[in-house]
Amino acid sequence: MLLVRNLVPGATRLLHVCNLKNINTLHTLARGALQGLLCLRTHLGGRFGGGGKIHRGREHRPAPTIRGLTVLLTIIGGSKGTGAQLASQARSAGHEVTVLSRSGQGPEGVRVLTGDATDPAAAARAVQRADAVVVTVGGAKGNPRHRADVTRTVIDAMKKEGVQRLMVQSSLGAGDSGSLMPAPLRLAMKVALAKPLADHNEQEAAVKDSGLKWTIVRPTGLTDKEPAGSWQALETGDSGTLRGSVPRADLAACMLGLLEDEDSIGKAVGISS
Repeated sequence: MLLVRNLVPGATRLLHVCNLKNINTLHTLARGALQGLLCLRTHLGGRFGGGGKIHRGREHRPAPTIRGLTVLLTIIGGSKGTGAQLASQARSAGHEVTVLSRSGQGPEGVRVLTGDATDPAAAARAVQRADAVVVTVGGAKGNPRHRADVTRTVIDAMKKEGVQRLMVQSSLGAGDSGSLMPAPLRLAMKVALAKPLADHNEQEAAVKDSGLKWTIVRPTGLTDKEPAGSWQALETGDSGTLRGSVPRADLAACMLGLLEDEDSIGKAVGISS
């Protein structure tokens, strides 16, 4: 089990992994069990699972430096969502951050490159001189394999540029992580999120076959709520389960911590509040 430090204060709140529309559609399949999950969510306030440990953060403490050094960090898909949170936190910690996005947008203070990460030339330009690369891209209309395509292109670029450290944001439910979820939630995700999970499975397979120093993070449902300042990190085989959601700011802080932790290399870690 990886023990991850938390670095930001805030309030805890738990939401569904799937959106409300998907959950309502699946009520007929697992009504009683899902209602039980709702009750657990209300009573436990987001702290679930017997096996994971929650680490309280310190207010106003900066994110950790990777191996104690200022690093060159490239984020693929850092214009919004978790990628933007990660870029901001890494920049605040004193790192040099490059963001590659199709929109050409990114958080203040980072180097922004405009381009499609499935373009080998754009990917190569983004990862040049990087100490670590993080892929946080989401899905794309018209391409059900977008995450996998981007990840393969980035891996090829990293190999050509001699960059070794890779982190990829996947999803709980992908790969062998189903055992970390309650059975009703696992069923719900398989039905409601079959296509995204297939993309993530292909993405993870590319990462594991890359020969790079990789870490995969598998968050539960993501929210833009205030950071909770705590989370759980479980590997497949750990006792306990992961349920609900995690604020993107907490996930970003977790990812920075994992980047500095050499024990996370070659591991896939599930994350929830």
